[in-house]
Order: sequence, then C-alpha cells, then structure tokens
Amino acid sequence: MTTAPGTYAPKPGAAPLPRMIAAQAALETKMLLRNGEQLLLTVVIPTLLLVLFSSVDIVDTGKGKAVDFLAPGVLALAVMSTAFTGQAIATGFERRYGVLKRLAASPLPRWGLMTAKTASVLVTEVLQVILLTVIALALGWSPHGGPAAVLLLLILGTAAFSGLGLLMAGTLKAEATLAAANLVFLLLLVGGGVIVPLDKFGSAGQHVLGLLPISALSDGLRDVLQHGAGMPWGDLGILAVWAVVGLAAAGKFFRWE
Repeated sequence: MTTAPGTYAPKPGAAPLPRMIAAQAALETKMLLRNGEQLLLTVVIPTLLLVLFSSVDIVDTGKGKAVDFLAPGVLALAVMSTAFTGQAIATGFERRYGVLKRLAASPLPRWGLMTAKTASVLVTEVLQVILLTVIALALGWSPHGGPAAVLLLLILGTAAFSGLGLLMAGTLKAEATLAAANLVFLLLLVGGGVIVPLDKFGSAGQHVLGLLPISALSDGLRDVLQHGAGMPWGDLGILAVWAVVGLAAAGKFFRWE
C-alpha cells in the first residue's frame, strides 16, 4: 500500500526498542522452557531435591523441620541453575552456531539482547519460585521474614550468576562451557550450603565457602525465611561484589564470535 510516490505505509524500519527487547525476551523464554536439559536443571532437579531431602532423613539439617532449612537453599539453587548454568550453556552454543553474531547484526543492540536474556531469566525464576514455594508449603514449610529482603537477595543473586554465566559462555568453547557449567553446578550443590550445612565443612572451610555466591544467597535466604532476620547485609555485600565483578568481566571479555 502506498500513499504517495516513494512513500510506504506502514512505514518500514525497526520497531521501538522496548518492543524489540520484549519480543526477544519472549522468544528466549519459550526456547528455554522447551529445552529438556534446561527444564531438568531449572525445575526437575530442585524439585526432586526439595521433596527427597525433606521427606527422608539423609542429611542432618539441625533443629526444626528439614524443609525449613532446605527450602531457602533450593530457591538459591534454582536461581543458580537458571541464571548461571542454563544461561551459560545456552549462550555458549548460540555463540558457537553463529546465532549471537547474526543477532548482533540486527537492529536490536547488543546490550538489548543481553537485557532480553536477563528478562527471560527473571521470568523463569518467577515460575521456579512459585512452584518451589507451593511444594515447600505443601511439605510443611513455615517461612518468616520480610519479602523486601528476599527480593533483594534474589535480584543480586541473579545478577551475580548471570555475570558469571555470560563470562563463561563468552570466553570458553561451547563444549568446555557445557562441561564446566555442569561441574560447577554439582560442586556448588554439595559445597554451597544448599543441602549440607556449611558448618559440616569445619571452621576454615566454612569461612572460605561462605564467600561463594551460592553460599551467600542460600545463607541470606535462610536467615530471613527460617530465622526471621532483617536485611542480611553481609550476604548482600558478597552478592553485590560478585555481581559487579562478574558483569564487568563479562562485558569486557565476552566474544560474540
């Protein structure tokens, strides 16, 4: 359809930036939810761990119900599985197959693409938190504390793990990213205070492991949701440092090809 010689309607050109980011975020979310391996990491494994260790007395979680200790740790694990492991693997293979290179040539700026990926991670995490909360409540979980502290912990935890995941995906080969991301996931699952309390590793190990982002996130969530503490500033500070360092390093060293 034309309105005058040389004039076209609708006017050709790129869509508004917010619309492009929203469309890319929706696409990233659909791709993530359709990926069986990603669903295993983000939904199935955290759910199984929560149900199994809450129902069977395998690990000594201290006084009180096991689910009160486990639920905050599993929420932290869900954040790590989506923002770090899942994002690192998916982005690493997108880089290998040239998807990122082609998207970088589109009207969507590179920072817009990363914003869309972050939005997709946040949407997935919301679904994870809702699902795990419902399951934990059904298992007898009695959460305490304020939602503001929980929300801030989750946001900083997402930023920290996203930076580390993008750094890994943008610097290593796809196969190396796949192996390294899964290995880190398993190591932090065992030594990050998710299921096994950090005091089981001795005083020296506890202090070292407590500086990891998964430990800070799980301990912070546990302080708030299990013990009813206020703002866990120490854990928030650790997550903030990891977020700044990880995102800055990812921005500097990320290779699109």
